[in-house]
Amino acid sequence: MAARKINPWLKLTLELGPVLAFFVAFTRFKDVSVVVGGVSYGGFILATALFIPLMVLSTVALWRLTGRIAPMQIATLVLVLVFGGLSVWFNDERFFKMKPTMIYLLFAGVLGFGLLRGQSYLALVMEDALPMERAGWLILTRRLAAFFAALAVLNEVIWRTMSDAAWVNFKTFGLTAAIFVFFMAQGRLFKRYGTGDGPEA
Repeated sequence: MAARKINPWLKLTLELGPVLAFFVAFTRFKDVSVVVGGVSYGGFILATALFIPLMVLSTVALWRLTGRIAPMQIATLVLVLVFGGLSVWFNDERFFKMKPTMIYLLFAGVLGFGLLRGQSYLALVMEDALPMERAGWLILTRRLAAFFAALAVLNEVIWRTMSDAAWVNFKTFGLTAAIFVFFMAQGRLFKRYGTGDGPEA
């Protein structure tokens, strides 16, 4: 069943809203501690505890409004629940910081597995929005798998060597900007292998 169209600004708000809310909450409460049941929780954990239900609500809202939910969104939500929940439960921010690593390794692994089978799983979820020849999809999938693997490594380096604030800025703005720049850099590929209005190879 085809997804229902919704206002693009509403879609963007639902997709980025939880991440921005996490950033705002961390910025506001990073120097605050709250004692619950004799345990002191810092601003990072408080922001994580806010992020988890917001992520659930935004994902459910997208599903109700569009009539479908992408496998990547489901995988992301599950990892948010698992790693975010572990961070709050054990009062240990490291679990949540590892979440992007797990997400990007999962995406890279799935795309890589498809390539080993001679398939582009990326095409299965994006072909309607971005018509391309098979060769183009295979090239894009190889590049994206490598890109996701690089992001996983970068996330590990940043959270292990830098401050909480540096990691939050990286997660909120750096990852989003990196993905945007990656797809912008694929313009020549889209033009060469596109089967819409672009010229064919």
